[in-house]
Amino acid sequence: MKEKLTGRLGWAASVACFALGMGAGAPTASAAEELRIGFLAPLTGPFAQIGKDMANGFQLYLDEAGGNFAGAKVTFIVEDGEGKPPVNVRKAEKLIRQDKVHMFIGGLLASTGYALAPVSTRQKTVYVSSIAAADDLTQRESAKYPYMVRTGWTSSQPSHPFGQWACEQGYKKIVTVAADYAFGYEVVGGFQKAFEDCGGKVIQKMWPPLGTKDFGPFIPAIKKDADAILTLMVGPMALQFPKQLADAGNKKPVIGGGTSYDEYVLPSMGDEVIGHVSALQYSAAIDTPKNAAFVKKYRSKYGKVPSYYSESNYTTAQMIHEVLKKTGGKWPGAEKFIKMMSEIRIDAVRGPVRLDEMRNPVQNIYIKKVEKKKMHGYPQDELWNTVIKTYPAVGQFWKYGKADFLKQPVYSRDYPPCKHCE
Repeated sequence: MKEKLTGRLGWAASVACFALGMGAGAPTASAAEELRIGFLAPLTGPFAQIGKDMANGFQLYLDEAGGNFAGAKVTFIVEDGEGKPPVNVRKAEKLIRQDKVHMFIGGLLASTGYALAPVSTRQKTVYVSSIAAADDLTQRESAKYPYMVRTGWTSSQPSHPFGQWACEQGYKKIVTVAADYAFGYEVVGGFQKAFEDCGGKVIQKMWPPLGTKDFGPFIPAIKKDADAILTLMVGPMALQFPKQLADAGNKKPVIGGGTSYDEYVLPSMGDEVIGHVSALQYSAAIDTPKNAAFVKKYRSKYGKVPSYYSESNYTTAQMIHEVLKKTGGKWPGAEKFIKMMSEIRIDAVRGPVRLDEMRNPVQNIYIKKVEKKKMHGYPQDELWNTVIKTYPAVGQFWKYGKADFLKQPVYSRDYPPCKHCE
């Protein structure tokens, strides 16, 4: 089956089969009247709702722009990456070789980002990492990926100010419980470094496997002398862990990485998460006219509050549009596009965004508390991630400085070492 999507998104399983033409190589600047964008998101499997949020965010902006970026008719081709790195690589190759895309966007897991970046280098095709937060893509390994630009965040970026915030709350000892893969390591690693540099101690680190449903083996093992528990969950884990923790009688404060309480899962949570605090570059409860308008537009179209996955891809579309405005809708070529994208500064839904010299966003990081309240003129009490503190213009190197930060190893299961664990 062959079909071309222009400013329209299809959700059938056949999305993987869209194709136009054959042969390798990126399209040339002669394709001036059309901008072909490939999009990779998990549309099936345990991360399907996240994948839909990702694509919906981009589609919303595209619809607002009338399917046209500064004179370039946008063809938006969505592929189901299934949340699996090898599948994403195969689909990215297909988008480049068969669909002749000018760029491909997306990928969810940090491990997927690490798998997709080499494709962009090998095929000399722009890769926009809107969600995959793998730290080293825009750090030690950034020179390997000259065709990659990130519009989302690095895994550890919100964790640095969050670690300092936790220390300032008077927490001395913290236990971490995080999904056992690269994203979990980097979120915990950034938090641990900042928290311990501030005088705190991480006294225990537990790593439930990605996709864990039963946390029974982990919850009873949480050290009793901890002041708080840091959680980093993704997908269905985010819903299951706090409920099981509450059912076990936990009375300790719970804080978490942004995906643990993001709006893709928050409406399905109960009162057990009220008071939990997390950190991220977006919250649907940001109290600005721009965000309120975005939330209302998104909710009206899709029947739910936008998640960070939605906002990040909406903002990605906005940034691409800004580049095309400068070229009059003409495709400038991969190298020039990356250079121009790196120079963009926008007032996004999430707040001011610019890119650093390694093509990663510098942006606000919000400390958010789950509260049941009314927001944005909606009459009913709902769970919202209320912003309680804003750290402005946070870069991926925090206060450490680029040179010193890059001398340390990438955050991993073993780094920073758990020197206060027993």
